[in-house]
Amino acid sequence: MSKLPVISGRECIKALEKIGFVVDRQRGSHVILVREDPRTTVSVPDHQELDRGTLRAIIRQVSLSIEEFNLLLRVR
Repeated sequence: MSKLPVISGRECIKALEKIGFVVDRQRGSHVILVREDPRTTVSVPDHQELDRGTLRAIIRQVSLSIEEFNLLLRVR
C-alpha cells in the first residue's frame, strides 16, 4: 500500500486536471472542479498543505487509488 503524499491544494488540482477535471468556480479557499465523463464534482481546499483525511476523501470521490493518484503527481 502506498503512502499518502503531503501536498498542497494547488498540486492536487494540477493532478486532477490531468484526468479531465476543470476548474468550475472558487468560493473563498475552496476550488470546485468538474469532469463531464463520468459526471463528477469535487471540492479542493486551496491550502498550503492538505490534511491526510481531506486528501483521502478527494481521492475516493474521484474513484482513484492512492497508487494511481501518486502516479498522476509524478507525470509531468
